[in-house]
Amino acid sequence: MEAVKQVSVIKQEYLYRGFLSLKRIRLQHTLFAGGWDEEIERELIDRGDCVAVLLYDPDVDAVVLIEQFRVGALGHTAKPWLMEIVAGMVESGENPESVAYRETIEEAGCTIKELRYICEYYSSPGALSERMTLFCGRVDSSQVGGVHGVRAEHEDIQTWVMSFEEALALMKQGVINSATPIIALQWLALNREALQREWRSKE
Repeated sequence: MEAVKQVSVIKQEYLYRGFLSLKRIRLQHTLFAGGWDEEIERELIDRGDCVAVLLYDPDVDAVVLIEQFRVGALGHTAKPWLMEIVAGMVESGENPESVAYRETIEEAGCTIKELRYICEYYSSPGALSERMTLFCGRVDSSQVGGVHGVRAEHEDIQTWVMSFEEALALMKQGVINSATPIIALQWLALNREALQREWRSKE
């Protein structure tokens, strides 16, 4: 029989609040062998829930990627601009679907015709609270191009339209090297033919 898993939060406090928040948490949790571990302290970057959407045009087998500066890549590369997919944080009163539609307009300048849920996952649960909801969105890629983003949020986002095979090659070459677009492209590789049959029949 599987051991009962429990956690007891003894104390938590904010060490910093800003674009991201940092918490210190003192806790105990049960052990697989039974009983409780000693009290431990962990720092947690509190980011909240996020949404990402891979934009796909089944009619021409193309994906829409975006390129933007990412501070997390600073120090690892001379050019910390990453090839990613549309993504954003869930604000108060929003659900993941509405965020996908909003962020697609803001970051790629196009609209989603249909949305397909892929999965939810934790980006880096050892220290980050972020839970990502991932979608695939059907779009008309012929209407995509240019630079987008919300300037008040210092977004400067270049959109790219390329064939699925080109995007897959960039992933294999390590040009696409952040987790979310890798997960999304791998999902599309597994589901692309079925998605084409379903979405191409609608228009």
